[in-house]
Amino acid sequence: MLDSLVVFVVSLLIGALGIHVGAQVIAGVSDYSYAAVTALFGALIWGIVGFFFGWIPLLGPALVLLAYLAVVKRRYPGGWVDAAGITLVAWLAVVVVLYVAATVGATSFDAIGVPGT
Repeated sequence: MLDSLVVFVVSLLIGALGIHVGAQVIAGVSDYSYAAVTALFGALIWGIVGFFFGWIPLLGPALVLLAYLAVVKRRYPGGWVDAAGITLVAWLAVVVVLYVAATVGATSFDAIGVPGT
């Protein structure tokens, strides 16, 4: 149980780092704690919408991603394009961090709070 909690917290912090970088680059917002809350909300919404709709071929994953983008859009200034930009930069930042961490054997290649990692 403790191991799972540690993995969750570390993954959430890495996901928050990605959102923080994305928000800084796209929206000019620099607040890591705000990004951490966004990552937590995003992960929860991703999980809930995925549970109910994720099984629907093609439409399910699109709805899950749209719900995640809605969280980012709601939490940061700008519209849907900015939310997509923040999410894309967040994903790229997390991929880089996880690649480096996995290369040195510090973690596996996944993070909570940013989809697709």
